[in-house]
Amino acid sequence: MQYRTLGRTGVQVSSLALGTMNFGAIGSTTQEEVTAIVDAALEGGINLVDTADVYSRGESEELVGTAIAGRRDDIVLATKAGLPMGEDRNRRGASRRWLTTALDGSLRRLGVDHVDLYQIHRWDPDTSDEETLSALTDLQRAGKIRHFGSSTYPAYRLVQAQWAAHARDLNRYVTEQPSYSILQRGIEADVLPAAQEYKLGVLVWSPLASGWLSGAIREDREIATNRSTFMPQRFDTTVPANRARLDAVEQLATVADEAGLTMIQLALGFATAHPGVTSALIGPRTPDHLHAQLAAADTVLPADVLDAIDAIVAPGTDLAAHEKNDTPPALLDPSLRRR
Repeated sequence: MQYRTLGRTGVQVSSLALGTMNFGAIGSTTQEEVTAIVDAALEGGINLVDTADVYSRGESEELVGTAIAGRRDDIVLATKAGLPMGEDRNRRGASRRWLTTALDGSLRRLGVDHVDLYQIHRWDPDTSDEETLSALTDLQRAGKIRHFGSSTYPAYRLVQAQWAAHARDLNRYVTEQPSYSILQRGIEADVLPAAQEYKLGVLVWSPLASGWLSGAIREDREIATNRSTFMPQRFDTTVPANRARLDAVEQLATVADEAGLTMIQLALGFATAHPGVTSALIGPRTPDHLHAQLAAADTVLPADVLDAIDAIVAPGTDLAAHEKNDTPPALLDPSLRRR
């Protein structure tokens, strides 16, 4: 396992991190299974565990809390808030009111008195940067969080937040958590350069592209992944974007075979090769999934393999741009782009 400094924090984190969205109802995982995955991850050298309040409506945090009991100090623990946690319109977003309440809930479910990294799950257009940063700065000074960051922010919002913190003498985001994989390379054009400019740690999610790069999805083979059951539209090969992904996967499989690598090694080796990336979040649902991904922990792709990947999916290109999750609101709501 490689270890890297998380942005400007001085904290050392593993190049592969344990993502926990599959813990609980979403992945149908039990406490026993979660504890086994956490045990194996720590034994494999992973020291960063990332969860969120919204994962299985808090169940993921509860399972993680039980799994890490007694070894809290050995783990860099991260969670997130901001996505809806109920029907009430104020149980979401990045206001001081909600973040204060949400963090207390996360700490209770995790069974800890602080988290090492608290992240805003999505940019909240209804809340000013100053409001959010002021609340996070106060929570940090209260000792409830050690550092804070953002998740899936467009590049211009990263820059604006840095300037808002400077102008108001507030503490700054130190990390960003974007989606990144061989099939979704859009952040290379703007988010990663901005993160490097401000020395942000970058924790990328979905480096296996929701299973597209796991090796299980191939031409003329039935698509059967956990994600395909609740996000079937992402795997419908009659959709042009999905057809493009499948065509790319077939070419990437040849590159992996010629390099003597599994598809997982190719995908994770790619994600951690970019100098702007600190760690890649893996989201195993079973111990077998975890071990297959841990096998890529020390994979370093040579230049010719990276060149071959570039020839299949051009740098800065998203094959499924509609799944970016950081699209400016005006591109989604016509009323916001018309007078």
